[in-house]
Amino acid sequence: MKILALDTSTEYCSIALSLDGELVSREVLAEQRHSELILPLLQRMLAETEMTLAQLDGIAFGAGPGSFTGLRIACGVTQGLAFGADLPVTGICTLEALAQQTDGNNVITAIDARMGEIYHASYIKTADGWQTASGPVLCLPQHAPLVTGGSWTGCGSGFSIYGETLRIRYEGCLSDILGNLRPHARDMVQLAIPIFANGLGIDPADAVPLYIRNKVALKEKER
Repeated sequence: MKILALDTSTEYCSIALSLDGELVSREVLAEQRHSELILPLLQRMLAETEMTLAQLDGIAFGAGPGSFTGLRIACGVTQGLAFGADLPVTGICTLEALAQQTDGNNVITAIDARMGEIYHASYIKTADGWQTASGPVLCLPQHAPLVTGGSWTGCGSGFSIYGETLRIRYEGCLSDILGNLRPHARDMVQLAIPIFANGLGIDPADAVPLYIRNKVALKEKER
């Protein structure tokens, strides 16, 4: 299968192509220039691989959680590309994409959500892929959903910023911490392959970001 994935959920902009098992990916520090950089980055990759959108089987995007603006950009660009090429799409959870980067079988993912909170989920690897142990939530690090047993890998910016709090929360459960990991399109494209292979892609019109948080700033009285 030939699958494209793109992610703009963080300050980085990444794209990846899976061409019948061969993976090609690119990443650039975009800061706030995602909408300016994503299409030229994609055009260069398609030219380098001698591919066109019409040759693809589907497009995946980082649905979230993450930067509100970034999630909207990824979803909107995906919709535009897919409509033009008549392709199905799928949204990939950024937290599951983090788990995909690790070598662990039991993974706790945490992304800094600002305002002292984290986006959190935990996953268990099975023969059929990642099974959700606890779904994506927004929470304080000290209230992160608990897990059972040991040998869990903790990963994501949440562990980098709130490492001490999460170590205390998961005392006796963590075997490794990878705080420098961030969502990347190369992991999303791998997660998307079985989705499209099983005909589970959706119409571009039905694609939506996974925000989780319903507001982006504290009111003055809440500070």
